[in-house]
Amino acid sequence: MRALLPAFAGLLTVGCTTTPDAAPAPPAPEARLCNAEAAQGHIGHDATAAMGAAILKDSGAQSLRWGPPNSAWTMDYRPDRVNVRYDEAMKITEITCG
Repeated sequence: MRALLPAFAGLLTVGCTTTPDAAPAPPAPEARLCNAEAAQGHIGHDATAAMGAAILKDSGAQSLRWGPPNSAWTMDYRPDRVNVRYDEAMKITEITCG
C-alpha cells in the first residue's frame, strides 16, 4: 500500500500543470439568414428537390424544412432555415422563415 502512495500523489499533481497557450479558434462561419420574401415566387410550383434547392438559394437560408399536408411542426425557431409547406397535390402553398 505504501508503494502506491507516491504514484497516486504524482497523479494528483498532473491535473495542476499548465498547458501552453493554444492557437485562437478560427472565427465561426457567418450565419446565412433566411429571407422568405425573396422566395415567394415559388408558391404554386411543384414541391420537388430541384424546387427546394432553388428556394434555398433564393431565400439565402442555410437549411430547408418541408411541411407535408396535415403535419405538425416543432416550434423551434431557426433564423437560418426556410420552411416550405405543400398540399396533397404536391404544390407549394407557403414559404416562411424559422
